[in-house]
Amino acid sequence: MVTKRTKGQLEAEISKALVKFELEYMGRGPADARTHVVRDMILVRLKGILTPAEEKLVKVEGVELLKDVRAKLLESGRDMLDRIIKDLVGCDVISMHADLSTRTGERIILFIVSEDLERRFYQEGRDRWPLKRASQKT
Repeated sequence: MVTKRTKGQLEAEISKALVKFELEYMGRGPADARTHVVRDMILVRLKGILTPAEEKLVKVEGVELLKDVRAKLLESGRDMLDRIIKDLVGCDVISMHADLSTRTGERIILFIVSEDLERRFYQEGRDRWPLKRASQKT
């Protein structure tokens, strides 16, 4: 069965899944998460992701150490992230790009997927986003 969702509902599901990933895998969830689907790109903005200890570490050790550690942690969870996105949008993740601002405490994650999701949405009708979960058969 195909789950029908609006674009906003899909974006909210992705945000919720990334918050859960951050909480379970990284040890702390963000204060806020926003997702935007643009053609074959999924942009996720996570706010308030730094712990108080990480904020102090940046002041003592500098930005690069924290950015390197966080980047390595994110990359080690890459397979899990790819699976999360594929399950939600029904197509493969081609690449992932991320950066962290220690000044604002935000992380931006950009997923490039194998299909133009907006085209799929508009071909099926403007009111719902008929995406199949990857585990469902056509």
